[in-house]
Amino acid sequence: MLRESSTIVLARNETWRGDSATEPVEAGWASEAVFFVRALRTPVGAMPEVFVEISPDGMHWVREGSNVAMPTRENEVAAVRVAHFGNWLRLRSVLPTASECVVLVTLHLK
Repeated sequence: MLRESSTIVLARNETWRGDSATEPVEAGWASEAVFFVRALRTPVGAMPEVFVEISPDGMHWVREGSNVAMPTRENEVAAVRVAHFGNWLRLRSVLPTASECVVLVTLHLK
């Protein structure tokens, strides 16, 4: 049997500052997910970790527990794997004041 897979672009050429999150994705059909975050330009300021959030309804969010450091150089890629996530997924970052990063974020589901 051939497994179904999907790649979704969640943020393209977006500048993340302060509290930023991707659009929510309904992914209950998938058994595994991988988020990729790429810095399209050299980030400015401190780059903390981004974290995965899950939701029962796509509106109320809780941290899932997986996280990864934001890229710190242009074209650097960070990835975080997730399993057992229920139905809704998104990626969130809280950047310090005066920090920003232009990102490309994709979600790969299988």
